[in-house]
Amino acid sequence: MDLNRFNPRQREAITHVGSPLLVLAGAGSGKTSVITHKIAWLIQEAGIPARHITAVTFTNKASREMRERISQIAPKNQIRGLTVSTFHTFGLNLLRREIGHAGLKSGFSILDAEDAKSILADLLKRESIEDRDLISAVQHTISHWKNDGLSPEQTLSQASDSQSVLAANAYIEYDRYLKACNAVDFDDLILRPIELFRAKPDLLAKWQSKIRYFLVDEYQDTNGIQYELVKLLTQTSGALTIVGDDDQSIYAWRGARPENLNELSVDFPTLKVIKLEQNYRSTRVILETANTLIANNPHIFEKTLWSDKGFGDRIEILPTKTDEDEAERIASMILQRRLNQKKQFSDFAVLYRSNHQARILEFKLQHFKIPYKLSGGTSFFARSEIRDLISYLRILINPDDDNALLRIVNVPRRRIGPTTLEVLGRYAHERRQPLYSCIPEVGLTSRLDPEASRRLTQFHTLIETARRDLLVGQGMQAIDELLESINYRGWLSDQSSSEPMAERRWGNVVQLLEALRKDLKGDPDEIEDKDEADSDDTAIEVAIRKLVLRDILEREEEEDDSDRVQLATLHAAKGLEFPEVFLMGVEEDLLPHKNSIEADTIEEERRLMYVGVTRAKQVLTVTYAKRRKQFGEFIETTPSRFLDELPDEHIHWHGKDEADPEVARQKGQDTLSALHAMLKGESV
Repeated sequence: MDLNRFNPRQREAITHVGSPLLVLAGAGSGKTSVITHKIAWLIQEAGIPARHITAVTFTNKASREMRERISQIAPKNQIRGLTVSTFHTFGLNLLRREIGHAGLKSGFSILDAEDAKSILADLLKRESIEDRDLISAVQHTISHWKNDGLSPEQTLSQASDSQSVLAANAYIEYDRYLKACNAVDFDDLILRPIELFRAKPDLLAKWQSKIRYFLVDEYQDTNGIQYELVKLLTQTSGALTIVGDDDQSIYAWRGARPENLNELSVDFPTLKVIKLEQNYRSTRVILETANTLIANNPHIFEKTLWSDKGFGDRIEILPTKTDEDEAERIASMILQRRLNQKKQFSDFAVLYRSNHQARILEFKLQHFKIPYKLSGGTSFFARSEIRDLISYLRILINPDDDNALLRIVNVPRRRIGPTTLEVLGRYAHERRQPLYSCIPEVGLTSRLDPEASRRLTQFHTLIETARRDLLVGQGMQAIDELLESINYRGWLSDQSSSEPMAERRWGNVVQLLEALRKDLKGDPDEIEDKDEADSDDTAIEVAIRKLVLRDILEREEEEDDSDRVQLATLHAAKGLEFPEVFLMGVEEDLLPHKNSIEADTIEEERRLMYVGVTRAKQVLTVTYAKRRKQFGEFIETTPSRFLDELPDEHIHWHGKDEADPEVARQKGQDTLSALHAMLKGESV
């Protein structure tokens, strides 16, 4: 394998074996190339069969990119059997392979956060608790406990106040519910394998033997149980490479622990550390600014990014009168630069701390007829009302879909409680049948009290009627009648915080139904799918299948190569890069966020700012509004403290610099001096 194109530190990281390795990979330092070439090197040079190598990361997009790059480096016959996946996909595949040990049966359901919240809401209603904020707090607490590897019984013994006791009891009931329904939630995909390995040393030894080399990307984003999973699988062998950057750890709110990087040297005493500090993305101005900013955070491992991309333009800091002026200024600058400098719209990105900041910007971009793509917000298909309707559609064409049934059996609320579902789940498990098919059986009825049996039967009759009407050709009429019979629009109104919100949610339902109607009519320009055409499926079944597939694709973080400005939250922008970046709303209470100021978690907010700065390759413009509209009224704002942490010689703060001509002249002289020094150093 030819490694000449890599720098010395990268080559060392690719070829190091024999002890655990931590690769501290700064922003834009080529870490993906390093980890993919290391996998190929392990196969081709170290002689480790691909089937014994596992690499994990955090997103489908990242794992897909890794697989694609490896396939370009090594021939297919060499990489057959290689595992490259997300942490949660790895956990899911492990549970499938060890399904008997895990106490699950084939076809177990995976519940997402919305499903879990709905279950917890029903469980807490038995305690006369319907406060949404409290339900969300309990859900967050349970997820936090799972990410720390705690069982329900452990949390109850450690509960010290009324709310933690409430959450612990809810955790016990919630866990009982999942087991009864043969289901796991997202956190369980890591926790359940950990529990298996703790309880069954022979099983752990089997997987340690299977995985002869383990690689982890984006390690700074791991939580407690993800770190334990890595440790269990590799602590004996030490066959481990970890790639991470503590300066880009921005997911503490979902359990990420950047301190996991610090614990590696304790748990793996022979750990070797290699720093990738050469940046292949940004100019020196951008990198030195980022270095100065992040130096205000404490570090166990120090690193300093550098680049040979040239000095670059100074960073512009633009104050504006209002948030509307800020959005208009950004839109007009994008249009002006595109026209004057012959750039593409896709060369520009606008990044911000919170989703709501994009609203006014969207209006301005539309006004200037600037195409854009919005990332980091709520996907249409992720909205609860859309997920409800798709679950109804799924169960209408496939009543064996237990996951869909669990989502809509109490939507709208039918008072089918956890105890009833527990009996149903246990009975279905004994009969080895899907939940739905067991509802009318006499054997189940005999185990339920009459009222519980009546409610389940009513639900079954409702679905059966709609299924019959759907499949005999009534199509959309059957779906419309089903929604009317369950009064779904009224349910949305009851569940919404305001009538306008209820109308918007119902509008989403109408939009989905219109899309389904369009699919039913067919597209005259669309090539016929022979498999669909030759099947016995009705038109409505084909249309629903296409809609569900669209739902899946919508969640797969598809790339968009069209010429559009990228709008994204700072969290969603991680891993991306753009020639020109606008970082907007850099004010106190926005960046850093008010919640972080109150919670004293400024370090993570500074890392967010660092991520924003290092997304820029050539030009970075930072904006803030002096007055921002909030709840219909203007409030005075304060520039972010992070702006004062940026190096004076690399920024041009409009208005502030011009206030004192002597200061401006001195800054110019300092910049010239720095340039002369740099050029002199380069010529040596």
